Amino acid sequence: MSLTGISEAAEAVKGIVDKFFPDKSEEAKNALSLQIAVMQQDTAMAQMQADVNKAEAGSQSLFVAGWRPFVGWVCGAGFGVTILGPLLSWIAALAGHPVSFPALDTESLMTLLLGMLGLGGMRTAEKLKGVSNGH
Repeated sequence: MSLTGISEAAEAVKGIVDKFFPDKSEEAKNALSLQIAVMQQDTAMAQMQADVNKAEAGSQSLFVAGWRPFVGWVCGAGFGVTILGPLLSWIAALAGHPVSFPALDTESLMTLLLGMLGLGGMRTAEKLKGVSNGH
């Protein structure tokens, strides 16, 4: 503590000024470190999910590893009914057996189907590279 108190007053003024006008480089460093921490956390979570996916895909149980093919077949059947339904209804009407197929929610169906096709495309790329898990 100084005898005049000028240094304490200067520190107080500096603290007030720093609150209203923070140092830009320090602020940028803090923002960067926050972004790095968030990215590291996201990467760790993605790695944990990838480990779970590997364990599920490696399972020989139909109830664990078989849900993806099941969803693919259901989507394919739904897409087929959506596309071929009107044609098949017309053919059945010509044959004297009028049949109407149920209306399906094609928006949800296409979202799921295209997502599954994307996963299938990734699996095809894995197979071309020689990655195999026995399924």
